[in-house]
Amino acid sequence: MSGTAIVGIIILIFVTGFGLLAGCPAYNVYSQEQAGRAALAEAQSSRQIAVLEARARLESAKMLADAEVVRAEGAARANRILQDSLGGPDGYLRYLQIQAIDAKDASIIYVPTEGGLPLLESNRLAPRTSPAP
Repeated sequence: MSGTAIVGIIILIFVTGFGLLAGCPAYNVYSQEQAGRAALAEAQSSRQIAVLEARARLESAKMLADAEVVRAEGAARANRILQDSLGGPDGYLRYLQIQAIDAKDASIIYVPTEGGLPLLESNRLAPRTSPAP
């Protein structure tokens, strides 16, 4: 290799290196622009996901409310049928009272009288003593 060839190679390397350095700011701008676009696309995607989740929660809440209304209407209809078949509200309340008594595991049950006061049977539970002679 001659001296001019070496100088030519050095100049070529120098020009190529300088060209790469000159292109770095443009690449940095391009890279930042692409990163910004990616961040924007991610933000838009996250927003769409949040909106869809909110819509799903809203629809779920509406359906649960509708189901609760249907259940309450069914319970009211069943209560009305029982009430009518038992002779009105008083008969229905008596029926509910009997159901509550059946559900309890008690040995003594106090039933209210006409005046609303229970009959007390304290004499029945008192220990028996033999009568005095």
